[in-house]
Amino acid sequence: MADSRTLPQPPAGGTPTVLVIGGGASGNAVTVLLRRAGIAVDLIEAKPDWNATTGSGITLQGNALRVLRELGVWEQVKASGYAFGSLGVTAPDGTVLFVAEDIQTGGEDLPAALGMQRPQLQQILIDTVLASGADVRLGTTAEALQQDADGVSVRFSDGTEGRYDLVIAADGLNSATRAAIGITDKPEPTGMGIWRIAAPRPASVTRTDLAYGGPAYIAGYCPTSENTIYAYVVEACRDRASIDPAAYADEMRRLAQSYGGVWPEIIEHITDPKKVNYTWFDHLLVEGSWHRGRVVLIGDAAHCCPPTMAQGAAMSLEDALVLAELLTSGRDWDDELFQAYHDRRIPRVRTVVAASLQIGQWQLDGVRDADMAGLVGRTMSLLKERP
Repeated sequence: MADSRTLPQPPAGGTPTVLVIGGGASGNAVTVLLRRAGIAVDLIEAKPDWNATTGSGITLQGNALRVLRELGVWEQVKASGYAFGSLGVTAPDGTVLFVAEDIQTGGEDLPAALGMQRPQLQQILIDTVLASGADVRLGTTAEALQQDADGVSVRFSDGTEGRYDLVIAADGLNSATRAAIGITDKPEPTGMGIWRIAAPRPASVTRTDLAYGGPAYIAGYCPTSENTIYAYVVEACRDRASIDPAAYADEMRRLAQSYGGVWPEIIEHITDPKKVNYTWFDHLLVEGSWHRGRVVLIGDAAHCCPPTMAQGAAMSLEDALVLAELLTSGRDWDDELFQAYHDRRIPRVRTVVAASLQIGQWQLDGVRDADMAGLVGRTMSLLKERP
């Protein structure tokens, strides 16, 4: 691997070439932004379906919406999702304890939050990537990376090879690229697991509501369109191998049946185990540099936090925005630029990861007098600043 201090610039008078590994939110976003600047981009995605049908719902805070507006997809996102501006906290029986107005982290001209079906968001981003003219290959991975004084040579799983000025690793929490370039950080479980399902929207659900306590740590739901919500129940993580996938609906229904309010209506739709997702909360923060030579990490490959503040996608999208801004600024593509990217992102990401973990830890420890509202307020106020 070449010494990052002596790496060359993109070819003078030529078109820089970039490989993006991974077609999730951050990979799709950075592809669109670089293509807009005239940079040649190849995007590879391991999943043949480009994850177009995966997931139930997602909550996008204002700072995520701000990036989506930069991508030119805000109007489509707004039409597909459900915007709201407050958060309700309820007792397990459904009694509303208080309602807090959300901070508009994307600015006064964007909603504080918007829920949408995750496959809808992915399809919007897919269509935008394809319209950008990027070269996309699905069902393809990078098998080997070799850096030298002139760039990065890549061997792909389909037997082909490519040569690039830069490789952007957007291949997620368990990034193979991160390991391949010698960054040894790995995700760790937080101790919580979450059950999720998409369901029809009860007419009274117009915001996210959370219930703390009861048989689970958290039971909540978020509207994702005029007709849909996603609902979730968070418990202590269990050995996934010990849970029969055929029993997923039974397990989620068992946990949810102790909650009141609209939960009985939601439970009526927790019937198909194939529509229920169970996963652990993980966290990751690569504190050191996010690049080695001309291979740079973005999104979950560099950091991940539990969704207790609904900031995972926002942090990944912000990575794409900042990295693309630096790469298209006219500066040299060198160690100084990639370090500047890390230095701009790490304080903000560190704050979000720490706050997200703290909220979960208070639940695990049974702390009842935690200043959750204060922590959330301080963190969200910080996020109003542009990344």
